[in-house]
Amino acid sequence: MEKKVKYDFTKSADRNNTNAEKYTLREELFGTEDVLPVWVADMDIDTPDFVLESVKKRLEHPIIGYEEFPDSAKIAQIEWMKKHHGVVYEVDDIFYSHSVVASMQVVIEALSEVGDEVIVQTPIYPPFFHAPTHMQRGVIINPLKQLEDKTYTFDFDDLRSKITPKTKLLLLSSPHNPVGRVWRKEELEALLAICIEHNILIFSDEIHCDLVYGENKHIPFSSLKGAKNRTITAIGVGKTFNMAGFAISTIVVPKNLQEPFQKAYDNVHFAQGNVLSHVAFESAYKNGSQWLEELKIHLYQNYKMLDELCQKYSELISVTPIEGTYLAWLDCNGMQKNNKALREWFVNEAKLGLSAGLSFGKAGRGFMRLNFAVSSAKMMQIISQLQIALKKEIKNGY
Repeated sequence: MEKKVKYDFTKSADRNNTNAEKYTLREELFGTEDVLPVWVADMDIDTPDFVLESVKKRLEHPIIGYEEFPDSAKIAQIEWMKKHHGVVYEVDDIFYSHSVVASMQVVIEALSEVGDEVIVQTPIYPPFFHAPTHMQRGVIINPLKQLEDKTYTFDFDDLRSKITPKTKLLLLSSPHNPVGRVWRKEELEALLAICIEHNILIFSDEIHCDLVYGENKHIPFSSLKGAKNRTITAIGVGKTFNMAGFAISTIVVPKNLQEPFQKAYDNVHFAQGNVLSHVAFESAYKNGSQWLEELKIHLYQNYKMLDELCQKYSELISVTPIEGTYLAWLDCNGMQKNNKALREWFVNEAKLGLSAGLSFGKAGRGFMRLNFAVSSAKMMQIISQLQIALKKEIKNGY
């Protein structure tokens, strides 16, 4: 008997005139409001009803004051991570953070000094190389290696050749933004072996850990043998449940690294977040399993629609095979356009606002990133606009 679908992803609320970042910045970023924005990594999908109901219930109490991040919320996250990812965290190792980028900056401050070197693996979410540079750390660029099947893997030979005695920290994206890889255990173990050999610590951004498709399985880096005491992990509800606006995530810090981390953390004064984010966070982890499973089916259907379109125009565009996240990494090198012209083509011809591949590092030349976490109705609109533009490009002889 077919499972009854509880959640409806065919449509979503209109975000125009709501101060949503991806909509209000269209004119500034793309020079026009006549684009469908598919750049910043939040979803055009309604935040789950059980999260919103928890917030409504909390608002029945008329005082919204200072509040501690409750252990019950941490326990909900611990139980979720154990159930879904097989890793066990301790309450005392979990710290509140309002964002992964903020978490990363605190870790860089805590675990390295001015002049030390930080490894980043491009193409990568831009703050990964911006943050170390702004904090006067050297940046070691260790580009990922693209294989014949268009997927990416680590380039261990390149990494070994670039490590110096000043190399203190590696910034890992797992699952990877933007290339969509869910790293295999053997890949992570090989990366860990190099880090152990050279006494390098790891900041593991695992904010997309729940958004994994098919037989792929997210492996928490800290769960690897020998990794726990050298890994700080960033996780949270923002991507999984479309809750970025609650500004809440967590940092898991092993006890042996908590003293330097706490010093840097206190200097920033993170405090404990806001009242409503606490209850929303806890509700998401307690009630979100079925919603997530249905969401992933929907997201993968969106990806397949995009992939099928790209296959029809493979001489112009292809989508990197995706294993996790809701971010499509589009190879547009077949269009033979420079990066400025490529970006303008998407804006003017497809009327879509994407993230420029070059913003993810030099390895992103000729690529664009498209966020397909949208309703079915909006995905069909994206496909239609992109197809019209691709047909026109073929007709004009690109």
